[in-house]
Order: sequence, then C-alpha cells, then structure tokens
Amino acid sequence: MTFSFVFPGQGSQAVGMGKELAEAFPVAADVYKEIDEALGQNLSQLMWEGPLDTLTLTENAQPALMAVSMAALRVLTNEGGFELADKAKFVAGHSLGEYSALAAAGTFSVPDVARLLKTRGRAMQEAVAVGDGAMAAILGLDLEAAVKIAAAAATDASNGDICTTANDNAPGQVVISGSLAAVERAIALAPDFGAKRCVLLPVSAPFHCALMAPAAEVMADALAEVRMVNPAVPLIANVTASDTLDAAEIRRLLVEQVTGMVRWRESVMFMKAQGVETLVEIGAGKVLSGLTRRIDSALSSLNVATPEDVEAFLKTL
Repeated sequence: MTFSFVFPGQGSQAVGMGKELAEAFPVAADVYKEIDEALGQNLSQLMWEGPLDTLTLTENAQPALMAVSMAALRVLTNEGGFELADKAKFVAGHSLGEYSALAAAGTFSVPDVARLLKTRGRAMQEAVAVGDGAMAAILGLDLEAAVKIAAAAATDASNGDICTTANDNAPGQVVISGSLAAVERAIALAPDFGAKRCVLLPVSAPFHCALMAPAAEVMADALAEVRMVNPAVPLIANVTASDTLDAAEIRRLLVEQVTGMVRWRESVMFMKAQGVETLVEIGAGKVLSGLTRRIDSALSSLNVATPEDVEAFLKTL
C-alpha cells in the first residue's frame, strides 16, 4: 500500500486533544514539553484543560494542532520502528498543516516550527481588525462557479473591498474570504449561481486572501531567519498542488500561502495520480479524511490521533 501522510489545519482543535498520547507514550509527552519550552508557554495545559475560546485563538490553535500531529507521528514511528521516508511517498498539510508536514519531513525543527506558527497566527490575527473580514463556505458548487461569485461580489479591491476563493477543499465545498461586506454580498449572490447553501464561518480573520498581505511580510522575515533543509520526502504545496523537495522554493511558497488559495482538492488528486492509495491523517480530528472521501471515494483514509489509532495503523503495515 502506498501512503501519503497529511496534516490537519485550523478548525480541528478540541480541548483534550493529544492528551491520551501523552499519558500512554513518553515520546509524545516529550514533544509537548519541547514545544512548551520553545514557546515559553504552557500550551499543553491549554490544550488539555481549555478554555476552548482561548485554545481557538489563532496564535494558540496553530502551534497546538502542530503539537498533536508531531506527537502522533513521533509515537507512530517509534512504535513502528520506521522513519517517515520509509512509509510516506508524500507529505501535505492544509494551511497551517503544511508547517506540520514540513516538521515531519525534517525541513524545520519542532521548536522552530512552533515559534513560526505562533508568529504566523499572531500576524494573521493582527493583519485585519476583528469584524472587518470574513470567510464563508459555498456548498454545492465547483471552484469555477465560486470564482465567479467572488468576482461579482468584490467591488473595489483598491479600497480593501475584496472577495476571493481561499480554499478549494473538495467537490462542492469551496471557501471564500475577504472583507465582510464583500463576503456577505457573495452569500447573497450564491443561490443565483446554483449554490445549495452558504455558511459564514466562525473565524477571527479572512485567511488566504490579499487582506493577509501584512502577515505575509511578517512570515517572509521570520522564514528568512530560520534554518531549513530539503524535506526527507516531497511536499505537496498548498499553492501549487504539486511536489517539491527544494527548501528555498518551499520558503517562497510558504510566504505565498498566507495570501494564496489552498488547493487541497487538486493536491489530493495529484497524489492519487502519482500512485498514492491511502492518505494517513496525522493529528486532531478527521476533517481531511472526510474531504478525501468527497474528492475520490477510491482513495482510502486513516486517522492517527490516539493510542488505538496507532495500533490500528501499525497493523496495516
């Protein structure tokens, strides 16, 4: 069986995530301790005890989700006695999950990626005042239709009134992002284009659109100062939906990713075209596994987030 290891993005967080791993496996507890020390913050306590509204803050949720992914992967490889490159043909991650994927593949150290995600989360939150931006899921339409809706809703990009596609998640599920007024216009227009439903998302900022340009500048500076090496296995980049093994290119693509669209549907189809049969979701939640089923039912998916998941995956090898 040919695997790709994929890593979830924001929205998969929940109080208590990753605690079972820490209680069952010392190597998982070590990961959380390493990240707490890197951040100078008791992030693991926040993850396990909450409150949820504080955990959901972007600057906390991003490193926290990465922490669970790294702990799960560390347990998996330790218990299975293998290296990532022995089992994964590719790595990929949804938005912040791309950083988890790169930590998994050795491009970044775990402490460095924790600090990068703390910076990224804070910069994304500060780029747009709360209430000025919004994101919405357009359900029942493909990317081409969503692009048309977003274009029709955006009236004056020079004045910050923008609306663009942010995530092409799966057939019939595209997320748009931009100024609140433009996104609300898009929601009103969507039924005329045949959308089944539009859902305003409970997010604190309009991610993956041009309004995130200040955050992209912050990340360009932060990434320039961090040591990066070529990944042990190819990364499927969010903004290109194709593979790369070049650290310099990855640095550039991570900056583009802040304002660019997450091409997840295309990324999954690319991996399938390269012979991948199973996507293994490493970390909290099952969002990516659900998207995999919608993108192509011929692909199988597995989750690794608990001790039981680790045991189940190792039995497939």
